[in-house]
Amino acid sequence: MKIIGLLLVFGCMFGGFIFAGGNIKTLWQPAEIAMIIGGAFGAFLIANPMTVVKDTARHLSYLTKGSDFNPTYFEELILLLNTLFEVARKKGGKKILEGHIEDPESSDIFPRFPRILRTPHVYKFIIENLRLSLVESMAANEFSKIVEEEVACQEDEMRRPSVALYTIADALPGFGIAVAVLGIVITMGAISGPEEELGMYIAAALLGTFLGVFLAYGFVAPFAAAIGHSINNELQSFECIRVSLVNYKAGHPPIIAVDAGRKVLYAEYRPSYVKMEQIIENS
Repeated sequence: MKIIGLLLVFGCMFGGFIFAGGNIKTLWQPAEIAMIIGGAFGAFLIANPMTVVKDTARHLSYLTKGSDFNPTYFEELILLLNTLFEVARKKGGKKILEGHIEDPESSDIFPRFPRILRTPHVYKFIIENLRLSLVESMAANEFSKIVEEEVACQEDEMRRPSVALYTIADALPGFGIAVAVLGIVITMGAISGPEEELGMYIAAALLGTFLGVFLAYGFVAPFAAAIGHSINNELQSFECIRVSLVNYKAGHPPIIAVDAGRKVLYAEYRPSYVKMEQIIENS
């Protein structure tokens, strides 16, 4: 879908330009392209910490290779949570579970779920809040509030790449205008030259405005929206864990607790109840 979208953007804009009688060669202005893209990228680096830059690159890579947070990932997540809850509910299980949490590398549970281990932030979120859930003096509603606040904090942090790209999308038309102004300055310097040469300078200056708007609304803003969807998929894992932990802390059986977590997943990632039962039974 992303490739089809890019082909449509290029095909409709530049194909329409050619169809209307335009010369595609006049649109090739390397200096202006370098000024606009380079300036926008520099502004992006100035405005954001390296963590946001790396997270942006990570989510952009998902657009080509696919996200790690797919239906299989969530099935594995549900199975891991159910396995941990089943251990805890047995006699002496809480102490055994504490051993798994304190030394997960030597645990015989966590290595069975490699997809979860490849996402350390999710993995750590499970361990830390599972440890907190074992505190018997803490009421279920107090535990729920603490975990809910942590998820809210995670959401604010994880949405920064999308917000950062939207900011650059808003700034790109301004960069285009700045480049167009520089083009006019060059044009004024050649005002006494031949008319054909003067016309090329004016066309190049106007192209700066076009490129700024085109890159903003044809590329960067759609990429920011796509990253937003990728972040939402990732946040689903935290919400699934939160709801499952809260329900288990409230005293519900493991299957009911993980089913509550399953229900908060998006439809395209949510396994049916029957499939969830089969996954758990076959584990």
